Amino acid sequence: MRNGTLFILSAPSGGGKTSLLKAAREKLPRLAAAVSHTSRSPRPGEVDGQHYHFVAQAQFTKMVKRGEFLEHAQVFDHAYGTSKQALTELLAAGFDAVLDIDWQGARQMRQHYPNCVSIFILPPSLSVLEQRLRGRGQDSESVIAERMRQALTEMSHYDEFDHVLINDDFEASLQRLISLFTGADTVIEPSIEHIQQILAS
Repeated sequence: MRNGTLFILSAPSGGGKTSLLKAAREKLPRLAAAVSHTSRSPRPGEVDGQHYHFVAQAQFTKMVKRGEFLEHAQVFDHAYGTSKQALTELLAAGFDAVLDIDWQGARQMRQHYPNCVSIFILPPSLSVLEQRLRGRGQDSESVIAERMRQALTEMSHYDEFDHVLINDDFEASLQRLISLFTGADTVIEPSIEHIQQILAS
């Protein structure tokens, strides 16, 4: 049995990666999501062990000291990390695994898995990204402003990834993402000019 392929999926908050990944996994049964650990509290509708492993900050810190994470990072005052054991078991079982992590985690993971395939998802514009964040109805104005500032930082690291996908239309973006997961060679990458327009929008 071959080991599975590791995919890394990153995007700014509101970029749409969670919805795209959920839809892709429904169509690709061999694609498994490696569930990360986090010190933050569950959001409405989130299930422990399915969306994240929710742990207290003290427990998370102990796991870091024991070397249980392949990567970990602090994002918006909360800690996130990828379990070494969970990911190793997924790949050894022949599943293709996908990690939903930020650019910092992606940079760390490439050191452990240099053959991984990394994908960065961009919104069609910053104004669309802000609309998506407001549409959630979960965050205050100050939190939205902070997420937008953080988004600019995250998006500036797009060139560290193997592929860039612009989430301008959900169904079209889903098909492009599935093509990347399945190794199809029909994916057209956005031009640098197009990406720079988004970053400057």
